[in-house]
Amino acid sequence: MTISYEEQSPSVDPDAWVAQDATVCGDVVIGAGSRIMHGARLVAEAGGSIRIGRNCIVLENAVIRATGRHDCRVGDHCIVGPNSHVVGAQIGDEVFIATGAAVFHGAHIGRGSEVRINATVHLRTRLEPGSTVPIGWVAVGDPAEILPPDQHEKIWDIQRTLDFPGFVYGVDRSQPDVMKNITVSLSKALGAPQADG
Repeated sequence: MTISYEEQSPSVDPDAWVAQDATVCGDVVIGAGSRIMHGARLVAEAGGSIRIGRNCIVLENAVIRATGRHDCRVGDHCIVGPNSHVVGAQIGDEVFIATGAAVFHGAHIGRGSEVRINATVHLRTRLEPGSTVPIGWVAVGDPAEILPPDQHEKIWDIQRTLDFPGFVYGVDRSQPDVMKNITVSLSKALGAPQADG
């Protein structure tokens, strides 16, 4: 299904294919030879855009999102695996995002990198070309440190300085009612998209 959002409509190359039960919403451009498989969701919120390159495969139930603050780009010849989540990131050419992986706002993944099963690339993290984030591990920082999940304190020491609420939502973490402020402003920003077909 394609859906307009704030008068922005998706553009799908005639040589691309989108499954009938996938959702492509807003300012989304899908390049030639790309395939958006069953249950995938590509959603560009108001003011954001998604660009999918040539010959990309977005597998079942993957989610790719852009926000008004963070566009999302996926280069040519990439695979975005089933049940993975990519939001507001810049993905280079020939990148493999495996099943269940998560890539967050402001991340940059260099050409030929691999983010393996259930791995995480945190916000504002930069992976050099040819990098690998092992199964279940976490990449965090610029340049990225790649750490096992049992290193929570070390991950948090880096992650805290990346300021998730401020960078993603423009909300000061030290102020009261952080979650109320985030959800109220996000509700307004998300509005109500209109189905095209």
